[in-house]
Parts: sequence; C-alpha cells; structure tokens
Amino acid sequence: MRLEAVELHRLEMPLVRPFRSAHGERTSRDVLVVRVVCDEGEGWAECVAEPDPSYSPEYTAGAQAVLEDHLIPRLFGISEPFEASSVRGLLSPVVGHPMAKAAIEVALWDAQLRSQGQRLADALGGIRPLVPAGVVVGIGADAATMVAEVADRVEEGYRRVKLKIAPGADVERVRAVREAFPDLALQVDGNGAYSVADALLLSKLDEFELQYLEQPLAPDDWLASARLASQLRTPICLDEPLVSAVSVGQCLDLGACSVVNLKVGRVGGLQEAMDVYRLCIERRAGLWVGGMLETGLGRAVNVALASLAGFTMPGDLSASSRYWHEDLTEPFELKDGCLAVPTDTGLGVAPRPDMLRKNRRSVKLMKREEIRAKP
Repeated sequence: MRLEAVELHRLEMPLVRPFRSAHGERTSRDVLVVRVVCDEGEGWAECVAEPDPSYSPEYTAGAQAVLEDHLIPRLFGISEPFEASSVRGLLSPVVGHPMAKAAIEVALWDAQLRSQGQRLADALGGIRPLVPAGVVVGIGADAATMVAEVADRVEEGYRRVKLKIAPGADVERVRAVREAFPDLALQVDGNGAYSVADALLLSKLDEFELQYLEQPLAPDDWLASARLASQLRTPICLDEPLVSAVSVGQCLDLGACSVVNLKVGRVGGLQEAMDVYRLCIERRAGLWVGGMLETGLGRAVNVALASLAGFTMPGDLSASSRYWHEDLTEPFELKDGCLAVPTDTGLGVAPRPDMLRKNRRSVKLMKREEIRAKP
C-alpha cells in the first residue's frame, strides 16, 4: 500500500443532549474525520480527541496539527509499499499523540481491508455477529432523576448501565437504582473525583454487586489505586492511565485494577489495542470496550473490537440515537440489547456525503507530491 493523499474534515455535529466536561457544557461535538487515498483505494476513520484537553492532553485542533505537520508527511515519505500493521512502527519517532496516530492508522486499515475484501471484525478475530450494548447515565439532580433515566434506558433495551458518581452523589443514588433494578448489570464511574481517604465511603458500594468501580482516583496515582483496590470487594477498573500494553501490565502487576477499559484511540490504534487485548486474556483481566462519544465511524471500530471472544463485559456501545439526531454514517440501532457488527468490508461503514456537506466546518487536502516528507 502507498499513501497518495489525505483529506482532513472538521465537522460540527449537533448532539441530542448537552455533554458536560471540565470545560463546561456543549451541545455539539467538534469531529475530525480522516480520509486516506491509497494506490489500492480509500479508507475513513475518526479522531476521537475531545475539542478541549479535558480527558487527555490531546484535543481536536492539536490532533489535526500533529497529523498535518508530522504524521502525514512522515507516511508520505515512505517510498516502499507498507502494510497497515506497520503504521505504529513508522510513526513511533513522533512521541505521544495516540489519538491522532490511531486516526490515520485506522483509516489505512479501512483502505487495506476494503481492497482485500475483508471485514475489520474478521481481521481482528471477531466471532460475534452481535455485541451487547451499554449506556452511561449522568449524575442528574437527585436519586429519583437517576432512577427515572435508568428506567428509560432499560425500556430501550440496554442490558448494562454505568452510573456517573461524585462525592455527595454516590452511595444513596446507587442504592436507589439497585433497589429499582436488582438484576441489572450495573457499574459506576467516579471520573477521578475521589481520594484514597474515601475508601470507607466507597466500600459501601460493595453491597450493590457492581461489575466494577471505574477510575475513582486521579489517573496518575496508580499506587493509591492499588491501596484502594485492596480495601474494596468491588473490582477497580482503570481508564485514562491505560495508554499502552506496558501501562496495562504495570497496573495489573500493582493491583491498581483488575478490569480494563480499552479504547483504541487512547492506546494509539488497533495494533496496540490488540496487544492490550492479548495481555488481558493472558492475565485473565476483566475487559470491555470504552467509548469516546464517537460518530458511526468510531463506533464501527468499537463494535468490531467488541466482537472478539475475550471481552467479558458490555462496553460503552450505545445506539447512534443516544447521541446524534443524525449520525455521520448509517445509524447503529439497538436490537434485543445488542448492536450488529457491520458486515461490509473494512470498517463496514463510511460517512454519508450529505452529512459531510451539512456539518462540515473545513476540509484540507494533502497530496504526496505537494508535501515535503519528514525525514
């Protein structure tokens, strides 16, 4: 495969409901979409970076700059044909920026697999035609509000619900949901809002038979997470700290977690994601696919990954209608609590031309012959 051109599309996608982050509330998402043109065909992917550096140091505009100034010129500079599986190594001289790297790598996987007539799920080793879907419920105003929203999501068919919690809005709200839904697969996410001094409080969650408590402490405090895990019966799941197979292995060694949230963008692409997957299988760690408010492009990758046998828990894999009035691709729809794995080649989906036009803020075309390659 030889990379000939890349298009970078910036879109403004309206959300069904406002999304709250550390930088405030927003009603739309700034989406960066990558289209690659190769000698064998074209491929698409989505960069999952947020518009502001609230989840990780990466953000949308910064990811586009890294792609334009460093990653794409470096790939243009490769004179010999290369495989998508080699992109991780080819981009390794650029330190960090996993979400930007994942976007270009996944787009190249899409192009390569389409040219070979192969689905992404099959290339990864997936075996499930359907994957169980999960949904996230925000903190809300009070326990009754949270119970009501969970009821709506269960009525829609979701088999797993993850509750956001925070100090002062935790144990009693989880209790109310568990009493209303005694058999529901339930998890909670602390988003780093607690400290190890809250161990006694968090231990009260043990009675609710949760699948896990996700990211209760600051992402960089692995030792505190290990201390907390030793004091709880509820398994600890980590998110932000798990940026590579090495970091996953170290956190498992320390006992900082026993459940892993795997996000393709956070670890830098499919090659690294598969290394994490194999490590978790070897270590018998709990494993699920995390989401980043993706459009159908990113969701297709997540669903294909979740079709592998080793994913032990439903992931953050909601239907398109949970987030988008109109998805960028044909929508993912919930059926019997599951999402269908795409059956077409490559990612199995592509952006709808009308949605690209409707939501586009800008587009930049980069061609091999016009870009001076990085050494």
